[in-house]
Amino acid sequence: MLKFIHKLNEKAGAAAGWLAAILILLISYDVTVRKFFNHSSIAIQELEWHIFAVIFLLGAAFTLKRDRHVRVDVFYHNFTPKKKAWINLLGCLLFLLPFCSIILITSWKFVSTSFLIHETSPNPGGLPARFILKAFLPVGFILLLLQGVALLVESIQEIRRA
Repeated sequence: MLKFIHKLNEKAGAAAGWLAAILILLISYDVTVRKFFNHSSIAIQELEWHIFAVIFLLGAAFTLKRDRHVRVDVFYHNFTPKKKAWINLLGCLLFLLPFCSIILITSWKFVSTSFLIHETSPNPGGLPARFILKAFLPVGFILLLLQGVALLVESIQEIRRA
């Protein structure tokens, strides 16, 4: 199970990396066209922030897996592996897993309503399928929840080893 979660989030991280490269190209195109041809596109600008949102949602679990997430690291880096495991265990139980669960529960209606009405951009010339972007909200938090469960299990294993 842990191998599956890790492999899944490695693939999500790779997808986020490719999307970051695409986003760089897209922004470069947008800036060039705006600067030299005095033309701007609402759809391109919306696509930029849609891709950025997907990168963030797919990359969150990947960064947790790689232990590259943001943390107040004043003391943590000096702790023993057992103390780190306890902090990770408590952080998962008290914060990460409940937060992911709340987001998943509360976003369900938000996302399903968007699909039901085939939500589009409210801006003239905007993207036609905003509901696709919103579908990444539960996907990203499911990935993060799964990685949190993996971290929880690995923390318990580390505590038992020590």
